[in-house]
Amino acid sequence: MSLVIGLTGGIASGKSTVSNMLKEMSITVIDADVEARLAVMEGEPAYKQIIAEFGDGILLENGEIDRQKLGAIIFHQADKRQRLNEITHPEVRRRMLEQVETAKRNNEEVVVLDIPLLFESKLTTMVEKTLLVYVDSDIQLQRLVERNNLTITDAQARISSQMPLSEKIKLADAVINNNGTLAETKQQLLTVLDKWCLKQK
Repeated sequence: MSLVIGLTGGIASGKSTVSNMLKEMSITVIDADVEARLAVMEGEPAYKQIIAEFGDGILLENGEIDRQKLGAIIFHQADKRQRLNEITHPEVRRRMLEQVETAKRNNEEVVVLDIPLLFESKLTTMVEKTLLVYVDSDIQLQRLVERNNLTITDAQARISSQMPLSEKIKLADAVINNNGTLAETKQQLLTVLDKWCLKQK
């Protein structure tokens, strides 16, 4: 049997760093963000629904969805964000579950679903264990401003669009504190995997 782990965090919490560490251990990681991008490619069912909802003003010249334009709309309007989620989430879930089934058929010991909004979107039914990458709010804000070259106001709007990490701690089966060094983060990850009785590759 494969253990399905849900990896989550907040924007700029270091979840991608932990995801990459898992990949380096030859663990299959299915990334919801990647699947979300593929689900809205031109010709996909969700693509047509998004244009019907938001208009063709959100398209680039080549016909692809301009993620920055769409992001500017949904990060400041909760109802629009909700509508986008209603369109994309079922499609993303379907794509991810297909890959989980493939991993199970291949008898993989662990499969990780990298889902930023694991708790917000109530997707915990897709996984058996939940692993949260946590960072203090001041460090999260600073990292996001620097990483995405945002104003503090824009960065705060993006952070506020997600459930606070302090609330996610109460929901997670295990927490990795990512305030420190990469080595400290990796050690915590190994400890969690060891606790869940997973052999290291």
